[in-house]
Amino acid sequence: MYNSRLESIGAYLPSAVMSTPELLAHMEKAPEFDLFKITGMAERRVADDTAEVPENSLTMAVSAARDCLDRSRYAPEEIDIVISCSISRTTDGRRLQFEPSFAYRIAQELGATSAIHFDVSNACAGMMTGVYLLERMIRSGEVRNGLVLSGEHITPIAFTAAREMEDSRDPQFASLSVGDSAVAVVVDRAVDDADVIHDVELMTCSEYSHLCLGMPSDDTGDLAMYTNNKVMHAEDRLSLWPTFHRDKLADDGRSFADEGYDFVVQHQVGSRFVDFMNQVGESIFDTPMPESLSVVEKFANTATTSHYLVLHQALAERRIPKGSKILLVPAASGVVTGFLSATVSSLEV
Repeated sequence: MYNSRLESIGAYLPSAVMSTPELLAHMEKAPEFDLFKITGMAERRVADDTAEVPENSLTMAVSAARDCLDRSRYAPEEIDIVISCSISRTTDGRRLQFEPSFAYRIAQELGATSAIHFDVSNACAGMMTGVYLLERMIRSGEVRNGLVLSGEHITPIAFTAAREMEDSRDPQFASLSVGDSAVAVVVDRAVDDADVIHDVELMTCSEYSHLCLGMPSDDTGDLAMYTNNKVMHAEDRLSLWPTFHRDKLADDGRSFADEGYDFVVQHQVGSRFVDFMNQVGESIFDTPMPESLSVVEKFANTATTSHYLVLHQALAERRIPKGSKILLVPAASGVVTGFLSATVSSLEV
């Protein structure tokens, strides 16, 4: 049995910045709601898929992977497995591609031609699922290392929502909260306790899968997302994570307070959501929450990449001291929840 660690991390952000007022200007009539006040999102990055070198899910993921490998001890040909976790799989304008797999195309582009490769699709928990699978494969001895990555070009759903929705009660409202980005991590065997993944656990509650659906727009056929926010964010839904986390720790005779987490990263649905998740966690764990890290104001909700984008930016800003224990908490359509905890010391940006 081998332990794993986060060996290196890389990211790619489109250069184009769109403010919240600029996004709302796409609506036919002035909105009666204050999107910034509701979500805490001042701006987001928007990929340009019409540029001479187009930015899309694939090209952004490749760029993030190269950034990650530049900091890794591994050359591309030394990577054992590539796992791609994007929700959006755009390569040619707004067309989605499923075959050949993104993982295959990325591995070929990077020169990781001997790597095992496959795609994972699990809504916004995609990258967490990819790391979960890789951690289990390293633990069993099947592979020594791997690259988990995602490129998300999801702002088209924001523009569809702006064109079609009328008010904040519209099921496309949550689509206004997304931004584009790509992130990649190399995970390998841990060599000591200074860099180690302690836990990766996930749980799916499929009875709630109908609450958030991505599909062609009912009106125009454009890419769209429909979410029942009121039911999705009800307190009993939000309590799934801390209850699951508490019970999993208890199975091993552990408690949340004793884990000594230094930072927590919630899914970047919005600033209110992050605060509420931490409040619910504090209530169920009956202990103060660790310091919360977030990038929601600058980058909005970047779907599968959100937790690792927060980690990347916090490392870049030198906000995470060496030896810190980080807790990542997914909250994905499905509904998928769980937790990943890791101590990081040599991880740098």
